[in-house]
Amino acid sequence: MDFETGLERKFCRFDEELSVREAKDGTVIEGYASLFGARDQGGDVVEQGAYAASLKRLKADGRNVKMLWQHDPAQPIGIWDDVREDGKGLFVKGRLLESVGRAREAAALIAAGAIDGLSIGYRTLKAVKNDKGLRLLKELELWEVSLVTFPMLPSARVGAKGDASADDLSVADDWRELAAALRDASRELARD
Repeated sequence: MDFETGLERKFCRFDEELSVREAKDGTVIEGYASLFGARDQGGDVVEQGAYAASLKRLKADGRNVKMLWQHDPAQPIGIWDDVREDGKGLFVKGRLLESVGRAREAAALIAAGAIDGLSIGYRTLKAVKNDKGLRLLKELELWEVSLVTFPMLPSARVGAKGDASADDLSVADDWRELAAALRDASRELARD
């Protein structure tokens, strides 16, 4: 917990593959930032519906969930265009902004497999302990979703790219091409 802000953080790697692709205005990433019903290393379980009220309040106030690098509020790296609950968890889709240096670095680290997790920054509004000592998170105030190095949910993992049935060699080739394109773009920007 961050004692200055009272924010908690929940790290999540995915059992689904994190989808990454290049777009005109940045690198598009999508995946699950939180999975319902999955116990993390801290003994917490996020329940379905935990984000609903927070997402509704954000929308009503015209605000967005922030995309940060490693939970650092001084390092926004992109925009979450879609943040919503579904039956599986908290789905996010957004863009790493190529005009931001740290976002270009993040894209390269994702491409290399060095970064493979997302993490939420939130404040707990309602939670109960069950008979097994687990904290069941019933309502959360969502502030941000970060790209992170270390996830809290070890049973889930981020894949490279594409859908789960993709051939591993094809996916690896796609990542190498993406990494090369990012390096070229970074060098081009450095020359300007």
